[in-house]
Amino acid sequence: MDASSAAAKMSVQQSGGGGGGGAAAAAACLTCKESCSGFQPHSWRKACTACGCGAVDHALGGDPEDDQRMGRLLADSPCSHLTAKVKGGGGLRTYKRNRMIVTNPVVSRKDPTFSTTTYDWAPAGFNQKLALQYMELIPESRRPVSGTDGALERRRQLLGQLPAYDQDPMKCQSLASEEEISSMLLFVKHYKQEALGVGEVAPPGEGGALREAANQRAAKEATDRSDGDKKEVPARRDHGSANSSTSSPAGSTNGTDDGTKNEYRCTGCRGEVAAQSPAVFAERAGYRGALWHPTCFVCSECGQALVDLVYFWANQKLLCGRHYCQTVWPRCSGCDELIFCQSFLTSKDGRTWHRQHFCCWKCGQNLETPCQH
Repeated sequence: MDASSAAAKMSVQQSGGGGGGGAAAAAACLTCKESCSGFQPHSWRKACTACGCGAVDHALGGDPEDDQRMGRLLADSPCSHLTAKVKGGGGLRTYKRNRMIVTNPVVSRKDPTFSTTTYDWAPAGFNQKLALQYMELIPESRRPVSGTDGALERRRQLLGQLPAYDQDPMKCQSLASEEEISSMLLFVKHYKQEALGVGEVAPPGEGGALREAANQRAAKEATDRSDGDKKEVPARRDHGSANSSTSSPAGSTNGTDDGTKNEYRCTGCRGEVAAQSPAVFAERAGYRGALWHPTCFVCSECGQALVDLVYFWANQKLLCGRHYCQTVWPRCSGCDELIFCQSFLTSKDGRTWHRQHFCCWKCGQNLETPCQH
C-alpha cells in the first residue's frame, strides 16, 4: 500500500469517528464488569467513555478479526509461512493459527465416554505430546483453553502487545500527512524484515533441524518472489553465526549441532533446560546458542509472556510489539498511537503527546491551561 492510497482510505474510515458500532458497542468491560454499560468508543482515544478503561479491557472483536490482523502482521516477513491467502481477498492473508483438540477417555462403569479440551492456540510444527508438555510448563491461568480466563487473557495480550494501529495506517487517526504515512509504512516494512519473529518450540537439541528448515523456507520464498530470475538464490543467513557471541551469554554450555554437549541453559534465567523438555527458539537470536524455557520467553521491557510466541528482536533482547515500536518512535499518551510528526509534546514525567491530544479527558481543554477537572 502506498502513502496516497492509504491516505484516501483513511479519510473515508475516519469520517465515522471512533468506529465502534454493532457488536463492539455491546462489549462489557473485563475490568469494571457489571459497572460498565458496554463499550462506548471515544472519538479518538483507544478507550471507553462509559467506564474510562482501554479498548483492550473490553477484548473487542473475535477470532476472525484476530486472525486477519495477525495475517497482515506476518505477511511479507520471514514468518509468512504461518499465513494463508484469503480466498477472494485480493492478496490479503490470514493467520494459520494452530488450534489443538485433546480427547481423553472418561473412566466410568458405564459405556466409555470422552472429554474434549480445545486450545485456542498451540505452538505449531510438532506432535501433540510435546505440545501438551509445553502447556503443562506454563501456568494454568495462562493456558488458552477455549472458554476460560486463559483464552480471554490471550486475546487481551494480542490486542495490547500487537495493536493494529502499530502496523496499519488505516487504523490510525493521528496521521496528518502523506509524509507521516510514508514514515509509518517504511517503519513497518523495516521491522517485518529486521526484527519480527515467531518463536519455535522443540527439544533443545533440535536447533540445527530448525535452522535447516528456516533456510529451506527462505530459499523457497525467494524463488517464489523472483521466479523469472535465474540468479542463484542464497539461503537465509543464520543470525546466530554472526551474533553467536552476543545472542547467548558468555559461558553458555548449550549443546552443539554435532551432539558433543548435552547440557542446555535458558538464555533468560540461565537455568538448565532438560534434554527432552520443550524449549523455545528464536530464529533472529540464532539457533546455536539461544533458547528459552516456555515461561522465560517474555518481553524484556514489560515482563509479559509473548503472545503466540510473537517477538521483536532488538539489541539482543526479546520485546513485545508494543515496546519494540516505542524504542523507535514515541507513543502518544492520549491516543496510544505512535507519533510520526516532527512536533510533539513531552511532559515532565517523560510521556509524549500529539499536541492536539495533550488535553483533559472530560472537557478537552489543553492541559497547559488548568481546567476545573
